[in-house]
Amino acid sequence: MKPGMKIGQIATIEVEVTPDMFASFGGTLVHPAYSTASMVQHMEWASRMVLLPFLEEDEEGMGAAVTIKHIAPSTAGASIKVTATLSDISGNLIFTQVEASNEKGLIGVGKIKQVVLPKKKIHHLLNS
Repeated sequence: MKPGMKIGQIATIEVEVTPDMFASFGGTLVHPAYSTASMVQHMEWASRMVLLPFLEEDEEGMGAAVTIKHIAPSTAGASIKVTATLSDISGNLIFTQVEASNEKGLIGVGKIKQVVLPKKKIHHLLNS
């Protein structure tokens, strides 16, 4: 990894809830609200944004663990802001605290763990 990564660094993404983010399984709509799966994806995306500037050409980050609590619903058109804050670095392990909020307040919290590996190792893992 490139030098300069520091605890407390923040990355934020903003999305608007659309029907493709609704809770559904097997193509069947469960309810017209922002799904936990979509929230996890956005939390992982924000966490990745923290890591990206520090990856070397031959490195890649992979998700290693996700712990999320979905607190409140959001309906179509809601503006979602997801923030990832670098909370720990342990060798090639990167940890972020994540929060999601809408216009009414906090809707989700959690932790994301990423591991940084050489691209060659990832390729080997995926093809063995």
